[in-house]
Amino acid sequence: MADPYSNRPAVSFVGAGPGDPELVTLKAARRIAEADLVLYAGSLVPRTTIQSAKDGATIADSSSMTLEETHAMMMETVRRGGMVARVHTGDPSLYGAVREQAALLDKEGVSYEIVPGVTAAFAAAAAARVGLTEPERTQTLVITRLAGRTPVPERERLASLAAHGCTIAVYLSGEKPEDLREELHAAGLDDETRIVVAHKVGQPEETIHHARLGDVPALVRDKGLTRQTVYLVLPWLAEGEAPARSRLYAPDFGHGWREADSTDD
Repeated sequence: MADPYSNRPAVSFVGAGPGDPELVTLKAARRIAEADLVLYAGSLVPRTTIQSAKDGATIADSSSMTLEETHAMMMETVRRGGMVARVHTGDPSLYGAVREQAALLDKEGVSYEIVPGVTAAFAAAAAARVGLTEPERTQTLVITRLAGRTPVPERERLASLAAHGCTIAVYLSGEKPEDLREELHAAGLDDETRIVVAHKVGQPEETIHHARLGDVPALVRDKGLTRQTVYLVLPWLAEGEAPARSRLYAPDFGHGWREADSTDD
């Protein structure tokens, strides 16, 4: 099928960010504004996130639709020569089921692109005012989830990943705080481990909690923090400890833009 746009793909998989309409990228907002069909996951993406949609565009919520139904709706628009914005929460590459949608477009010969978005872990870290990496303490971020209706490979169990002692962002597991604690205990982390519990980050209902691992289940149950909650596991972060200093800005660290200060103390 010929691409109806000479310089643009027929379908754009758009990352809508965590829910704050100001955390949508300029390109994402432009693709939504250009689209004749804005197909968005209304169970996760607030309507305000797609507020740049043009007058006359078809806006449809995919929450109750199957893969085949969303594909049929997109193809109806493409065959009419229109442009589609398929809007996903956060970043489309994370738990976004983009690959299976793209495979159907490939079969039809339809061009598409993926527009990245701000994922919840980054928005949660910003809202909580914590870093995800720190010199000499951790240089690794793992993004994962607990097993549920969608299984997790045994080699990727949280207990195995957490044994590294690095930062871990746990998605799609808000309703399982007891399982989170059990897996982290199995990895050797104790109840003093620092956890950020971020609920509906970037949305008007956003709440950010700094907690001890041992207190997380009670916190989650008492506050009703289930869907749209991300956990940031920070085993290297000690309360009251000064941050490690980056070598990049150390006076004796030279690089292409600054010579090292060799002055003796």
